[in-house]
Amino acid sequence: MAVLTLSEKLDQLGARYDELTQQLSTPDAVSDSARFQRLAKQHAELEEIVAKHREYKQIEKDLAGARQMVLEAEDAEMKQLAHEEEKHLAARKEAVERELKLLLLPKDPIDEKNVLLEIRAGTGGDEAALFAGELFRMYSRYAETQGWKVEVLESSPSSLGGLKYESGVHRVQRVPETEQQGRIHTSAATVAVLPEADEIDIKIEPKDLRIDTFCSSGPGGQSVNTTYSAVRITHIPTGLVVSQQDEKSQIKNKSKAMRVLRARLYEMEQEKQHAAIAAERRGQIKTGDRSEKIRTYNFPQNRVTDHRIGLTLHQLTEVMDGKLGPLVEGLVTHYEAGRLKRELAEA
Repeated sequence: MAVLTLSEKLDQLGARYDELTQQLSTPDAVSDSARFQRLAKQHAELEEIVAKHREYKQIEKDLAGARQMVLEAEDAEMKQLAHEEEKHLAARKEAVERELKLLLLPKDPIDEKNVLLEIRAGTGGDEAALFAGELFRMYSRYAETQGWKVEVLESSPSSLGGLKYESGVHRVQRVPETEQQGRIHTSAATVAVLPEADEIDIKIEPKDLRIDTFCSSGPGGQSVNTTYSAVRITHIPTGLVVSQQDEKSQIKNKSKAMRVLRARLYEMEQEKQHAAIAAERRGQIKTGDRSEKIRTYNFPQNRVTDHRIGLTLHQLTEVMDGKLGPLVEGLVTHYEAGRLKRELAEA
């Protein structure tokens, strides 16, 4: 069985892309909305990699021309210009080739799903709860910049007012509002990022659920609603329990609770299928202790450090305002480079 080279594989993808472009304009495709959507999705998935491959081939042609000019130019100034162009194109070719290899990596099926973000106070009492609230604000601001919709499913505000690679323990170092001596305290909050499961992904049998209703309660346990609008759902086979009381409507609370339950069951199923990955994730989150950190937010020094990739930014104010671009890009580059290295080693 013949093994395709990278260039041959990319040429095949280009031919398929052109074929899809043609099919999308046919009357048969236009008149069949389901078929049209399927073809359009395949077309969109190939668009970036085909454009990048065509850019790569153009760079190869330009590079060959620059090298020829270096050899043939008689004028010293022209030869120097051609040599500089050759160096620039060689560097660009190397960068585009690396980008192509990343684009060829298998897509993670959960990347296109909505996510449920769970933020919980860890070690540090009220200060940890306050920091958890600030992390929520940070992620909400970041979501706004990306054009994502944010919906709060459940919240337990602190009495003080308190994405794929964000799972883990986040450590904060600062002087709390309650500190009279001006001493710096260290607290922590945990973040878990769960892909939201569709009904197709996880089938939940009604017989496997126990649904209880109760009155909503506020901070300190006082009742804030005299009707039984709050919902607690227990998934009997796994023992998972989900409570929801943010809405005044029992139906809306039940709907939200089912979404959370479905996401948690989906995560459990993913853990069964990917035991090694799940073990790594559990190792990242652990107990919420400060020493298990993935990132440190040092307020006195306006510094944030991601310990997984050794990246330190003295832009904590901007980061807490949702400007997570440099951190997210650094993490994506780090983990995609790791995936590429493993793929090449297994090839």
